[in-house]
Amino acid sequence: MTSFAPAVRKHRRTALALVLCGGLAVALTACGADEDLDKGTNGVGKLTAAEIDTKARAAAGAATAVRLSGTLVSKGGTYQLDMKLNAEGGMGSVSSTKQSFALLRIEDELFLKAPAAFWTHEESGTGGAADAAAADKLGGKYVKVPEDDPSYRQLRGFTDKKVLLDGLLALHGKLNKGGRDTVAGHRTVQVLGGKGEGGAFDVSLEATPYPVRVARAGGGGTVSLADWGQTFPLAAPDEDDTVDYGGQLPKSAG
Repeated sequence: MTSFAPAVRKHRRTALALVLCGGLAVALTACGADEDLDKGTNGVGKLTAAEIDTKARAAAGAATAVRLSGTLVSKGGTYQLDMKLNAEGGMGSVSSTKQSFALLRIEDELFLKAPAAFWTHEESGTGGAADAAAADKLGGKYVKVPEDDPSYRQLRGFTDKKVLLDGLLALHGKLNKGGRDTVAGHRTVQVLGGKGEGGAFDVSLEATPYPVRVARAGGGGTVSLADWGQTFPLAAPDEDDTVDYGGQLPKSAG
C-alpha cells in the first residue's frame, strides 16, 4: 500500500514556511522600515527647532499678506481678533466683552468704526447731551484717528503686520521641537518655548513653511494664521461714511 503521509507532511511544512515568511515580511515592513514622516513635505520637519523658527519667521516676513484670527489676552483685557494685514496696512474687527469695533489702516491713515454705544462715556459719570451728541455723530461711521491721539499707537498695532507677527512669534525660553499635528488641513511641526510654557507655534510642513497657529505664553491666547500671500482690497472709506472728529477722540476710544 502506498503511503501519502510524507507528501502531506512535506506540503504542510511548505505551507507553514510560506505563512511564517509572509508574516515575517509584514513584520519587517511595519517595524523594521519606519514610516518616513517627511515624505511629501517641505523637509522642515527634519530641522532643529532653531532652524524651523528661522525659516518660519522668514516666510512670514516675506509674505505679502496674512489673515489673523483668534484671541489675544493682555493687561488691557481679552480681545477677539479677525484682521487681514499687508505691508500697507490692514482691515478687520476687534472685540472684547465690553466693546467691539472695526479698524482700517492705509499707510498712516487709521480709521475706527464702532456703534454709538462705543463712544458713550459711561465711566465719566457725566453723561449728558455732549456724550449723546458725540455718539450720534460718530456711531456707525469711520472716524479718522489723529496720529497724536493717545489711542492711535495702540489701535494701529492691531493693523500692523510686522508688529503683530513679531509679537505672536516671540517665544520665551530655550527653543525645542514639539510634535507633529494637522492644523486647518496642513501637516505641521511645532516649535516650543521651553516645554510650551514659553509659547508655541505650528509650522506648515507643506509648501512654504508658514506659521499657521500660535499659542501665546502664559495663557495669552491662541491665534490662527491663514491666507498667506492672498491679496485683498484696501481702500479708504467713502467720504459720506467718514467723520473727521479732529483733535483727540473721546476717552472711551482709548
